[in-house]
Amino acid sequence: MSDVKLCAVDDIPEDGSAGFVAELGDKKIAIMAIRKNGAVFVYENECPHIGAPLDFTPGQFLDVDKEYILCSTHGALFKIDTGECIDGPCFGDHLTQINAEVRDGAVYLT
Repeated sequence: MSDVKLCAVDDIPEDGSAGFVAELGDKKIAIMAIRKNGAVFVYENECPHIGAPLDFTPGQFLDVDKEYILCSTHGALFKIDTGECIDGPCFGDHLTQINAEVRDGAVYLT
């Protein structure tokens, strides 16, 4: 698969999140992107507990303090940098990370 442009970095607010649908190969995947301390972290928008999307409001994936990714279904909390669940029914499990890199002001899935 060749690199796929997901968005401009500025489409994701600093210390914020955004949701996207990307075509990877022959399927569409719901994706979340979080921008924190100048870095961008990209995961599938799917809770490892039951497979539900994590955002209750489209594109809103973070807790009120913007420190963790929050599952809107069960309140599970995930580390932004690793996707590890630190609280909730899927404790110790991880979000599915999508390989991505920032180039020329854009986020590319690699």
